[in-house]
Amino acid sequence: MKIVPFEQAMQGANEWIAQGATVYQRFACEGCGNDTLGIETPNVFYTTATCDRCGYLTDLKKTGCNYLVVAKLG
Repeated sequence: MKIVPFEQAMQGANEWIAQGATVYQRFACEGCGNDTLGIETPNVFYTTATCDRCGYLTDLKKTGCNYLVVAKLG
C-alpha cells in the first residue's frame, strides 16, 4: 500500500464518497511497521489510529495514510 499525505488521502476519499462509494481508511503502524491495517468505520477519516498487532497509536496526520474504495461499477 502506498502511503500519501493525510490531506491528500482525505481529499481523494471525499471525492469517491461524493460519488456514492464506500471508503475505508488504511494506514501503516509507526511502531511495528504493519502496513496492512484498516479502520472498520466507513467514510470517516481519523487523525490517529491504534495498531491491532502492537497497540501503538500512530499519528496519521504526521505519517500519512491511504484508503480502500468499494464502489459499484456500471
